[in-house]
Amino acid sequence: MRPDRTPFHEPPLHDPPLHEPPVHGRWDAVVAGARVAGAATAMLLARQGARVLVVDPARPGSDTLSTHAIMRAGVLQLHRWGLLDRVRAAGTPRIEVTSFHYGSEEISIPIKARDGIDGLYAPRRTVLDPILVDAAREAGAWVVHGWSAVGLLGGPPERVRGVRLRSADGSTIDVNTRLVIGADGMRSRIARLVGARTTHSIPHATATVYGYVPDLGIDAFAWHFGPERGMGTIPTNGGDTCVYAGMRPERLLAGREHGLDALFLDTIRSLSPELAERIAERAASTKLRAFAGAPTFLRESWGPGWALVGDAGYFKDPLTAHGITDALRDAELLALAAAEGTDAALAAYEARRNELSRGLMDVTGRIASLDWDLGELQNMHRELSRQMQREVEEILGGRGFRGARHGVSATA
Repeated sequence: MRPDRTPFHEPPLHDPPLHEPPVHGRWDAVVAGARVAGAATAMLLARQGARVLVVDPARPGSDTLSTHAIMRAGVLQLHRWGLLDRVRAAGTPRIEVTSFHYGSEEISIPIKARDGIDGLYAPRRTVLDPILVDAAREAGAWVVHGWSAVGLLGGPPERVRGVRLRSADGSTIDVNTRLVIGADGMRSRIARLVGARTTHSIPHATATVYGYVPDLGIDAFAWHFGPERGMGTIPTNGGDTCVYAGMRPERLLAGREHGLDALFLDTIRSLSPELAERIAERAASTKLRAFAGAPTFLRESWGPGWALVGDAGYFKDPLTAHGITDALRDAELLALAAAEGTDAALAAYEARRNELSRGLMDVTGRIASLDWDLGELQNMHRELSRQMQREVEEILGGRGFRGARHGVSATA
């Protein structure tokens, strides 16, 4: 934190997890949400000496909707933060090839080892989220599950000066803090409380049906596309492959009456009959979930005494499987800005996030429209690749990123 700030007594590490938030003193930051964006932001802030409280209503290690895939930029950050070995140790398979299937045409791309990265990874959220929470605790952050941020102390048009927390049994406490960080998802309560405006949006959205299929024997990311639909196979922990089918939202709505299983297999069969047959053999052990889709958006992500990170401030369609990578990127940008502790730094965080996001948003929106032929889609994927490579280059040496292996204080 800034050297002119009054130091706080260093809180002890807490294991087992706390059941109630400590309310004494004043926090540098209170983070609403202990998943990827929130836990990573808290970890990076705590590594810089900040006194950080994190609350989350969900049970520790609980599952959540996710594509799981982490692209090179995100894997690079986990490596520099000293956490990639934990992802590997959890049995997360290393992905060395990604393939794109445009009808009958297949393009395979090897994942080259460089910058300390030996491949891509797609951990279950029951693996990744606890790794980040544990790292935040080890850095000195206090992480408490079973509590939600439900109100603000102060707030627009005045500076936010604290947050009201509520437990599962309905009891509430008020906590003072210099910064309230909303990492509470696309339907963020913090965003609503501060009145964060949407500054850019794209209406296109795909609906998704997905499940975890055991023993498919797939060891690569594989993306299949056809008219008005797409699917992907994402190897993850425990020998499972996350298989998703993407479609127009109205198709999901119409197909629900026949059951998700039929809709799921019909979509996959139209893109890969062989894979659909293998999945059908394992259908009894595959529980499906559906996501109806949501528009892509950027929100205002800072104001006096508050900030947003992850899906709370920036959401885009999951068809390009880039959400976790974005969340890790923005956690570092916000942690550096919050550590500086000025409104100018937070404004610069939002501007930098927007600069890095707009290209990814726009090409993802065009892909999510499902309004393309396969030749046009290949061009969009080339543009997506360029945007992703730009992100890697920025993290490696661009302005706004200073993530060292065990902190964020040295230039990478």
